[in-house]
Amino acid sequence: MKTVSSVVEHYIQTKPFLLGALSQGIINLTSLSRNMMTELEGELGKEVKQGAIVMALKRLSVDLDFRLNHKIIKVFKNLGEITVRSSLCDYTFAVTDSILNKQVEFMSEINNYSDIFYTSSRGVSETNIVVSESVSHLVDKHFSDERLLHKFDNLASITVKLPKENVSTPGIYYFIFQRLAWEGIVINEVISTSCEFTLLVSEDEIDVAFKVIKDLKSL
Repeated sequence: MKTVSSVVEHYIQTKPFLLGALSQGIINLTSLSRNMMTELEGELGKEVKQGAIVMALKRLSVDLDFRLNHKIIKVFKNLGEITVRSSLCDYTFAVTDSILNKQVEFMSEINNYSDIFYTSSRGVSETNIVVSESVSHLVDKHFSDERLLHKFDNLASITVKLPKENVSTPGIYYFIFQRLAWEGIVINEVISTSCEFTLLVSEDEIDVAFKVIKDLKSL
């Protein structure tokens, strides 16, 4: 049986930014309940008093604060080292029958270079390569016959080591990306493993992005 509380919770959970703002207590609940009224009455099939919605929101905000913050904050307090790299290039090529061989040749040559950044990922139709600008000429050399879809220069990366609990704690990445979005940070690429993730942003935005990530430790 649907209740006001269950319908209110479902409504909030389908709106991520609203969910985060409610958990932080920065929303006028009376105004929010007024905006929700029509949709909730349609869902329940009966008239709903605004006061009932406000009460449901208050209970939910307390519950959300516990569910979202206790587990997530524990993870963030145990963040490992944060590494920043600058002067990166981001290439995106179309997947072809020959591109894997080109990557093997490229990787073989960059083994002769020390202290460079390199990562690669492959999707269904695209292959992404991120490298230090110092070896970008080798990408141009080895992939000259491949179809280049995008290339972005003047990028920087932030690599964060996460505690192993991150794989069993929901909301970790949402929490991070939400705060970056609030600061207007455009994320060029996201590269992750089980306990490490890397964000690529413009070098112009790296200072703000780094502060957002660093401040997570002191939540």
